[in-house]
Amino acid sequence: MKQIDEEKLESDLGYRFQYLAEFIGITEDDLQTIHAAADALAPLVPSLVDAVYDKLIRYDCTKRHFVPRQYGYEGKAPENIETLTVDHEMIQFRKQHLGRYLETLVTRPYDEKMVQYLDLVGKIHTPKAGSPALDVPLVQMNALMGFVSTALISTILGLNLDRVTEVKTLIAFNKLLWIQNDLINRHYQA
Repeated sequence: MKQIDEEKLESDLGYRFQYLAEFIGITEDDLQTIHAAADALAPLVPSLVDAVYDKLIRYDCTKRHFVPRQYGYEGKAPENIETLTVDHEMIQFRKQHLGRYLETLVTRPYDEKMVQYLDLVGKIHTPKAGSPALDVPLVQMNALMGFVSTALISTILGLNLDRVTEVKTLIAFNKLLWIQNDLINRHYQA
């Protein structure tokens, strides 16, 4: 039986990632499969990003998080939730971030810097990083991750990959998204 230092899981990000990767079973082959999907997925990133933001602005509880000035955004902030549209400059700014995130998943090596980046994705949606005014409730982050997962699955299924590659790609992304979900959830613990 392998011994796991549970306190270290909470204090050492690299240790946590390695534990999750081992437990979930993400392998080097999975990471290569994710990287191999880059060329096929890259042209579809804009439509995937559009789908995510179309969903986010349909609900007041998610749309309201785009009214306060976003960290790094220098333009004019929206006046209120009613005047905020998907075409607003700040939404376009956020779309660029999501697009870069999706591209990063399929292009960057899964090293210490990448683990820190994945962790930051969770942290920036809380007052612990970025804008102190940004505090997206966990239920909304989980809903978003569920939607992104489903959209990604649908996108992969639409790539017309051979069956073996399709299954490997779906499984690899599923494992990765569960790790990402944990690295989001950990920033919501008291």
